[in-house]
Amino acid sequence: MHQPLCKYRPDGRTDARLSKCRNGNDNQTGQTKLVNGWCSAAYCGVRSGASGRNPHAIMSRSMAYQHKLAEKLTILNARGAGVLVRINHIKKVCTDTKLRPHFLTEKAMEPAIKHINKKFPNIDYRGNIHHLSAIQKQKSEMLNALTTYYHSFLDVMEFRDHVYELLNTIDACQCFFNITVNFGFTKGYLDLIVTYTSVILMLSRIDDRKALVGMYNCAHEMSNGTSDSAYPRLGQMFVDYEQPWKKLMEEFGPHTRSVTEALLSLQLVYPRRNLPVVQWRSAQLLSLLSNPATMLSPAHCDTIPCEYLPMEVMERWIIIGFLLCHSSLNSNQASQDLWKMGLCSGLYITLIRDEALNIHKVTEDIFVSLKGYNKRIADIKESREHVIANCGAMHRERRHYLRGALKELSKVLEDEPGLLGPKALFVFMALSFSRDEVLWLLRHSDNVPKTKSPEDFVDSQMAELLFYMQKLRALMSKYSRVVQRYHLQYLAQFDALALNDTMQNMNVCPEEESILMTSFVSTLSALTVKQVEAGEEFDFRALRLDWLRLQAYTSASKAPLPLKDYPDLAKIMNMTEFHTKMLDSMEELLHETSDLSTLCFYPRPFEKMFSHSCEDVVMQRYLIAFPLVCSHFSHCAHPMCPEETTANEKRSLRLCVAFLEEIARQTSTVVLEICAEQCNLNDQLLPKHCARTISTAKNKKLKKPVPKKGEVQKEKPGAESQRKDRAIVTTMDKLHLSLTELCTSLGHCDQFSVWAHTIIPAEFLIAQLETRFTKVILQMVSYNKATQEIARPSDLLAGIRAYTASLHTVSCYVNVDIARLTKNVLLQQTQPLDSQGEQTITTLYTNWYLEGLLRHASSALIVHCPTMHCFINQPIENAQSFRADEYSDILEMQALAELIGPYGLKFLSENLIWHITSQVTELKKLVVENMDILVQMRANFDKPEMMPNLQKRLPASESVLKRMTIIGVILSFRAMTQDMLADVMHKHCPYLMGPIECLRDLVSPETDLKVTLSVFELATAAGLSCNIDPSLVAALDRMRTDSSSVEEEYKLTCLLLVYIAVSLPTLALDPNSYYSRENGGHQNNIHCLATAVNQLLAAMLTVQQKNIEQHLKEFLLMASSTLLQLGQNVEAVESKNRDSIYLLLHMIVEESPFLSQDMLESCFPYALLRNAYREVYKTSIITMG
Repeated sequence: MHQPLCKYRPDGRTDARLSKCRNGNDNQTGQTKLVNGWCSAAYCGVRSGASGRNPHAIMSRSMAYQHKLAEKLTILNARGAGVLVRINHIKKVCTDTKLRPHFLTEKAMEPAIKHINKKFPNIDYRGNIHHLSAIQKQKSEMLNALTTYYHSFLDVMEFRDHVYELLNTIDACQCFFNITVNFGFTKGYLDLIVTYTSVILMLSRIDDRKALVGMYNCAHEMSNGTSDSAYPRLGQMFVDYEQPWKKLMEEFGPHTRSVTEALLSLQLVYPRRNLPVVQWRSAQLLSLLSNPATMLSPAHCDTIPCEYLPMEVMERWIIIGFLLCHSSLNSNQASQDLWKMGLCSGLYITLIRDEALNIHKVTEDIFVSLKGYNKRIADIKESREHVIANCGAMHRERRHYLRGALKELSKVLEDEPGLLGPKALFVFMALSFSRDEVLWLLRHSDNVPKTKSPEDFVDSQMAELLFYMQKLRALMSKYSRVVQRYHLQYLAQFDALALNDTMQNMNVCPEEESILMTSFVSTLSALTVKQVEAGEEFDFRALRLDWLRLQAYTSASKAPLPLKDYPDLAKIMNMTEFHTKMLDSMEELLHETSDLSTLCFYPRPFEKMFSHSCEDVVMQRYLIAFPLVCSHFSHCAHPMCPEETTANEKRSLRLCVAFLEEIARQTSTVVLEICAEQCNLNDQLLPKHCARTISTAKNKKLKKPVPKKGEVQKEKPGAESQRKDRAIVTTMDKLHLSLTELCTSLGHCDQFSVWAHTIIPAEFLIAQLETRFTKVILQMVSYNKATQEIARPSDLLAGIRAYTASLHTVSCYVNVDIARLTKNVLLQQTQPLDSQGEQTITTLYTNWYLEGLLRHASSALIVHCPTMHCFINQPIENAQSFRADEYSDILEMQALAELIGPYGLKFLSENLIWHITSQVTELKKLVVENMDILVQMRANFDKPEMMPNLQKRLPASESVLKRMTIIGVILSFRAMTQDMLADVMHKHCPYLMGPIECLRDLVSPETDLKVTLSVFELATAAGLSCNIDPSLVAALDRMRTDSSSVEEEYKLTCLLLVYIAVSLPTLALDPNSYYSRENGGHQNNIHCLATAVNQLLAAMLTVQQKNIEQHLKEFLLMASSTLLQLGQNVEAVESKNRDSIYLLLHMIVEESPFLSQDMLESCFPYALLRNAYREVYKTSIITMG
């Protein structure tokens, strides 16, 4: 419930609230205004009409009201925390060679720094100018750079002044301290002492403090003509604290009574909290199931705030408190017992973050210099030995117990969240106890003592404890409304009534105290459940501050209402304070009891904890706790030190990302091992392995041969699934168990925040799987550039399908989009390079088919076989290391189209066309060299008496045909890939292929050329064949240079037609030009000339926008004329393969969309073709399967 800024009282004064008066200014001026101007926000002065009262009581009470002890404690503790963070930051900066001010590392500055350190603080800046000349040169820059450091040290001095003043005031008021009674007041007092001591100790750890202050003041005097006004006091403070402990003990001598009283009150709390695990276990600590009858009863005790008070905090109070005020250790047995118990708690306590204090060493060093402390030194040594021998095992057992207790607690509360209301205290106790143990191990694992059992300082099961801490925090946040509703009713229906009854039973109740307590009752009584249902935000900070004020008023000596005489009031108010925090400060309380932001400053021990947990399979499901803990790290930021925010943020994100990447890496490793095994099992079922089975089945009627000795009979696929004993755990069982655990960890939460960044754990797994799956695919390709070996596309496709099917099972464990993952990976494989810049299967297969297959085909070592739609090896010696048909048949081309898709085949096509254009360039050169002869042959091709002489003058006919054959082979291979792409496209998206085919069929010779090429480009991308190849047209168009004219290009094209036509007869001279019926082509691949002539010449004429049909008719006439001359030649050499060459002319017409059989018959007798077919088929050996 929101409290008003000021509540009017009967006497006309106001009850102002701390929460409304908070200035929020972090500098000392703002603090001073708050402290010195607190009268406007608190009860002040001695009330008039106080006659008849005890004057000492009036004075003590007046002092308590006037000095606002509660307010000053609150502000100074907050301010001290900021100053401590600031000084710690300076210490870290000065010890880091990369971050420390460059003035401290410059060689030119060394004389000045030595002089300042030697003469500090009384430095004669004018008399020793030769030592300080380097500062003179950089005084402005130095003044700007060191201002922050100087003012930070001034903050320490001003903080010290205010602490002095407040401690003296508290002593003057003779305040009473008892942690179980005036908890807030006592805790604030002890916190202030420890914070102040930590600030002074951290200041003494800055080795460059004198140099920084001296250099600043020197630059200040050189710039302004005078020293800074605060420098003398600041310099003297540095001198005073050269031996910090000695000075601190002198300062706290007068405060021994108050400090000792406050510390001794811990006797009622600390020993009870510091019990061995045996007693925890016997008492069933934190267990809700140990006594089911009381499960619904509220967790209640007389010292609620003490139950979740961190042990580390109490140990700091005890160790530092008794070091400052050590006189009672020799005179008070209770002090000795408490002190020794603190010494036995561990070897280190924390000053701030990763700055620790070696308690035994420091205490022994201090007591050695004091008289009469020999027995205490012996106690210290005994305690150290006890810690080294026993502490590690004791805390290990505590962590073991807490793991089970937190697991039980979280399971019960998760099942019955309504219990979070009455048992909220159990949650905060469990979190506080666990945090103590985590931080204890953290402090000591970074400084492991020499012990016989170092394993006690290593915990491979830390992940489980951290996980259940996070889970309890999440439950409290998730069901906060449940907790609010319960405690609101508790406050209104119990606390308010109990407080009212306590007030009525008081013998004495001064007016100020009465007004405060009446305000408490009225505020609590006004609460209703409707406020929770309406989602109202509560704010009880003012009420809690009023309770702290009341503690200060009633703790003063001779107070009219001494709180120590009314323990019931303290008990009820402490309980009420806890209940109010359940309504408005639950997150703050969770932060107080379970914040692990300290881990941010122990990166190496934290990473070691993670690595140890990774090694334990049982801990894998809890590994997500480590990244989740990184979400605490933003709490370590402080407004007084914004400079460290960026570094802390980067460190937090680095740790979080490293943890998630490692979890994802382990998960992906397990996933891919399972996939690999499934791929192997799937491979056993492929048809290529069935030969052995078929052979066995065929010969099973024969007498079974006796197996050779030592020969192991091969198991059939599926034998791995047969089990004889369920207790036998296979490797796959272990992998699936590990996968379940790791996926449970990654799927624990969809997302969480680290600083201002949203972290999605599943995305790390997707990223890892994507990277690893890509590598696996490339490994399965098995491409060896040196030996030109590569996996068959069908085998790779089968492997990828097996992997993909196995990957989809991951989505059963964790919410990841495996379909998106596989699409991303496989789509990247259709590009030349993937997202990492690595080669893909598209590039590898493109390189292999170009270098391994087509290069051999161009030299006729491999033959294109139209009958089987593949390439086959020639039956010759020194054959290739692979069978061409195993990489180019229909099944393999379909697999290739499935693997690299339209994008990949487009890349392959572009590479093929590049090779074609290089051949075209060479052909044009040959045409240019023989242009005169070709012009004459074009004009006289119908004059048989002139052609033989012209043909003899025409060189390089074989070269032209060879290059055209290479082009034909490439285009034939490209046509095969296009056909298979069309099949794949029809299979996957028939609804898309139908409209594309309709568009292609609508194109006619009258259609605009640009439209025609656009439609053909679309059709070609889908694998459909077209009359004109748009890719080839575009490539040839790009070959045109600015210097070449259209007429010249057209002339070269026409003459190339002549060159090819008149060169055809020379093919008959090649003994490999015979036609193979089985293969459906010629043994030297010249049947590919048909494809080359039709597609290349059509593309070239399209570029020049000439009539294709007319020019192909001209080609047909010239080719027929020159081939008919073969019939007139009776030489055996030329006539041997004459019939095979005639068929080539028929193939050109048959494949051309622009020529017809009628055109062929008009210039070439059909009888010759018929006889040619009869002759070539007569020589073929026909075999019937």
